[in-house]
Amino acid sequence: MNNIILAGMPLCGKTTISVELGKLMGAEVVDTDAEIVKKYGCISDIFEEYGEKHFRLLEKEVVKEVCNLENTVISTGGGCLTDKENADELKKSGVVVYLRVGFETLVLRARGDGTRPLLAGDAEKKLKALMNDRTPVYERVADFTIDCDGLSPEETAKAISELIT
Repeated sequence: MNNIILAGMPLCGKTTISVELGKLMGAEVVDTDAEIVKKYGCISDIFEEYGEKHFRLLEKEVVKEVCNLENTVISTGGGCLTDKENADELKKSGVVVYLRVGFETLVLRARGDGTRPLLAGDAEKKLKALMNDRTPVYERVADFTIDCDGLSPEETAKAISELIT
């Protein structure tokens, strides 16, 4: 099996679904954001201290590393595919699955989540802008799209497994 790359908006469930998919497929699981935290520290601290541009450089390094893995479920950060180089590397390393959720679902999930630097302040307005910017990227890069609204992480993982095997 090549890698399975999960992409989508912040709060769409990539991290949780990747764990379920890894169990189902008997594959290793790597989360690009978790790798950044392991190597460089808290993402919100990176944003605060160095800015988004620096974070994206660190993300690019991590993407290059994880693309060398095999038989791995890779959960990407929400903005990871907006970098063309990242998108190209990830596509070469496996199958990209876009986890699509509705705007209302994202807004509900954003309430009470203060961990995402790009959503600080007016999360609803920022989510709308991110969704408008990123949806065309996800749709262009993805090999498959799964509509996740109403599905549990286990159901989503099963749907992905059935779709790609």
